[in-house]
Amino acid sequence: MVHSNLLGVAQQLIHLGSVDYIILAVYFIFVIGIGVVLRGSTKSSEDFFLAGRHMPAWVAGLAFISANLGAQEVIGMGASGAKYGVMTSHFYWIGAIPAMVFIGIFMMPFYYGSKARSVPEYLKLRFDEKTRGFNAFTFAFMTVLSSGISLYALADLLNLLLGWDFNVGLLVSALIVLVYITAGGLTSAIYNEVLQFFLIVLGFLPIVFLGLKDMGGWHGLVNKLDVVAVNHNPPFPAGTWTSSWSHLANAHSNPMGADTFTMIVGLGFVLSFGYWCTDFLVVQRAMAADSMSAARRTPIIAAFPKMLFPVLVILPGMIAAVLQQQSGGHFLPLTHDGSGPNYNMATPMVLKQYFPAGLLGLGLTALMASFMSGMAGNVTAFNTVFTYDIYQGYLVKNQTDKHYLWVGRMTTVVGIVISVGAAFLVSRFNNIMDMLQLVFAIVNAPLFATFLLGMFWKRATGHGAFWGLVAGTLAATIHHGLTTALGSSGWIHGGWLAHVHEYQGDLGQAYWQAIWAFACCLGVTTVISLATPRIKSDEELKGLVYSMTPRITEHEGIPWYKQPVTLGCIVLAITVVLNIIFR
Repeated sequence: MVHSNLLGVAQQLIHLGSVDYIILAVYFIFVIGIGVVLRGSTKSSEDFFLAGRHMPAWVAGLAFISANLGAQEVIGMGASGAKYGVMTSHFYWIGAIPAMVFIGIFMMPFYYGSKARSVPEYLKLRFDEKTRGFNAFTFAFMTVLSSGISLYALADLLNLLLGWDFNVGLLVSALIVLVYITAGGLTSAIYNEVLQFFLIVLGFLPIVFLGLKDMGGWHGLVNKLDVVAVNHNPPFPAGTWTSSWSHLANAHSNPMGADTFTMIVGLGFVLSFGYWCTDFLVVQRAMAADSMSAARRTPIIAAFPKMLFPVLVILPGMIAAVLQQQSGGHFLPLTHDGSGPNYNMATPMVLKQYFPAGLLGLGLTALMASFMSGMAGNVTAFNTVFTYDIYQGYLVKNQTDKHYLWVGRMTTVVGIVISVGAAFLVSRFNNIMDMLQLVFAIVNAPLFATFLLGMFWKRATGHGAFWGLVAGTLAATIHHGLTTALGSSGWIHGGWLAHVHEYQGDLGQAYWQAIWAFACCLGVTTVISLATPRIKSDEELKGLVYSMTPRITEHEGIPWYKQPVTLGCIVLAITVVLNIIFR
């Protein structure tokens, strides 16, 4: 039975007991301690940026998923669970797993085998310097913005639930991440991410059990979410919040504002593959593995827990949707501009609703772990790309390794400072996942088209790749400027050039933005490549283009059930079953 004191609960602060504070303190001390201890082993730039390439596959795999398990996932997916229901699972079962298998089997041999230290550096080896430079700048922009999302989410949580001043929360969170990344680099980030992975699982499982018990089990939750659907404004048919495919006939028939084509092409292909296959934030973890085989298995190992994470991160949001409806709209706090419920607080408010003292401290620690994991992942990716691809590539060349190590540490400081500024932009969205997809549509969608042609078509040229990236990025930006999302206002939601079209929601707008960016980049790259000479010889393209690279054979002694293709087939089969069950 739902508690009767829901009205006004959003305005009450959490009162932590001494046990809760002890748990939080131990966590922060441990996080900083890892960075300090590993400082002595960080002696070169490769140690700092690529963890010396000595991580076993299982550690790299957990870091691979944990780097993505930041505020964007824990808070964003919880917010989407409340706002869209089970349909949010598309971010996992078609928006992550297939791409994670693809990068493990097909793309990691190019990344790891080329010994490129970053994704932009691979673009330099495959195409030319200007292609690398363009991607380095756009990626740097995306990482600090993503880091700002994590900072914003944590500061907002501390403000709404503990009464901390928003600015104080920003600064304290940024300082802690700064200390352990500056000290230990990627090695520190990876080991902290593994710790944070287990903390997040342990911290969120009780929410699921307690929340489902209060809802009357899964069937009770389904019945209550039917009430949410029919009472929504506008109303939707019963079952909309508890099925993933049944209500995708058109963009008006579901709260996500997308149809089947948009979901499969926009999210399942362009945004999904664009993120998992080209985002250096996650690729960097696999590149830290201790062998080619381990690097290929890293994303596939990560896919196994990834496909089960909807239980941990989406279900709390769905429970929040029920509590919001039953409280008459008072369970969730309002957004900063007072325009509606702040879905970003769905998971924290459910945590507050069900957790007693002690368990509450563990839950808050899990939330903070997710925020810091996401922020640290973006900052380590930012300092690597800036140092290698911008600073060393264009500003100061031919310096000592010690010099670039120092620059990397200083870049970490700069990245965190910029992230603090980016955090204030995020307050314009009631769901940080909506904003993140718009950013990915601008940066990752055209980049995926470039990689697809570059890795599988040897005729693609540097001129084609560069102008294709420019065209795709401009297409996404112009599309955003000409379109808006229903119920959204402000330039950051689009329409700052003209109001040509209105989508049913922010995600529908983002999916189509990604499709346009990908298509324009693909078309322009193809046309210009055919019109310009190929400069790279066949010999130079070995290890960079699929048809020019010898087929990968696994190391002797690795059993068949540990090989990437076998693991990939298993995880894809399970994902198909999950899609059928929740269709």
